[in-house]
Amino acid sequence: MDLKSGYPYWAVKNGLMQAFPQLQEDRRCDVAVLGGGITGALIADELGKHGHDVVVLEQRDIGWGSTAASTALLQYEIDTHMCDLAKKYGEADAALAYLACADAIDKLREVAAPWRDVEFARNRSLYYASRRRHVRALKEEGELRARHGLQVEYLERDELSRDYGLDAPGALLSQQAARVDPYRLAHRLLQRLQRDGAGVFDRTRIETIETHSRGVILRTTDGRTVRAGHLVMAAGYASQHWLKPRVARNRSSYAFITDPVASDAMGFLEDTLLWESARPYLYVRSTADRRLLLGGEDDAVDIPARRDARVEKKAAILLKRLHGLFPDLELTPAFSWAGTFAETEDGLPFFGPHAQWGPRVHFAMAYGGNGITYSMLGAGLLRALIERRRHALWPLFSFQRLER
Repeated sequence: MDLKSGYPYWAVKNGLMQAFPQLQEDRRCDVAVLGGGITGALIADELGKHGHDVVVLEQRDIGWGSTAASTALLQYEIDTHMCDLAKKYGEADAALAYLACADAIDKLREVAAPWRDVEFARNRSLYYASRRRHVRALKEEGELRARHGLQVEYLERDELSRDYGLDAPGALLSQQAARVDPYRLAHRLLQRLQRDGAGVFDRTRIETIETHSRGVILRTTDGRTVRAGHLVMAAGYASQHWLKPRVARNRSSYAFITDPVASDAMGFLEDTLLWESARPYLYVRSTADRRLLLGGEDDAVDIPARRDARVEKKAAILLKRLHGLFPDLELTPAFSWAGTFAETEDGLPFFGPHAQWGPRVHFAMAYGGNGITYSMLGAGLLRALIERRRHALWPLFSFQRLER
């Protein structure tokens, strides 16, 4: 699957950081992880640190799929409001999901701590009402989040104008957000895993998967075999290829990054993620080298050629929309791109086995707007399942919720 168009910033900035070997011989391991993006890297790291012998298999170069196109806003906020999740699954489960995502940001900080060059930084998150009619929902949302211990406050129009220079009817200001370079973090995690003795292989395509009572057998297009006790399917949006029922729909999202912005012009955007209540939403974040990264204008296009043709036009729309918010902010676009992402009906991910494959194959479908946050949660959840331990998120993040 062609997952991106144009020139994603992380790929341009970092280049091909390291060429991992292609699988040239048969292997055995405790857990095979299919997918070498940020999701696979976080899961493999979690398993490797806790004594599991891991083999990572990627059909492209490491991190070269959706990870390279990710805009990597790290938020606890799920695309579905906590209030709406509470109506669907109950307030306790809605709070569980949101609080777990907030905790995942702390876990990501710990994971990223050994490497300054992955550019992990704490941020705030300003979620503004695109229209006056959204104000009531935002106020209710803020009250529910605060009641469950999340660090959030509601800002009125005059506060937004005075403190942020933003003309909007209201907003939620959250203190628990962050940013990261996802491509570099995936590489750093897998490089360390390789140094510790794990097998990390790119340009290795899996052709068939067989499941047995005691394990899984994967065969590559080159005739190599990997025998594992468990398989984690962390192939991003290509994971749907291995699952008969369609559990998410693919969409395209568009982004561009600016040239470096003058220090006196960046303002609050230097340490605050900005996004809106409209769907699809505009979002903005900064980078360590003082650029602004804008994203949004999502659509239902899932044909690479059509997506490619829209990149420049979509980037121009994003720039125009930001200028509408901050007319005095002078920006020069440097690179623009698009990427495929998937979204589930309720905005929640899927982790764990599906009846089609049995208990030895675990899907890691970290779908939605905060996929990296979900991936961090999924790493712990999947390790618990493999180690036959209970996990509080399992009922809510598993395929079982489709039966509710």
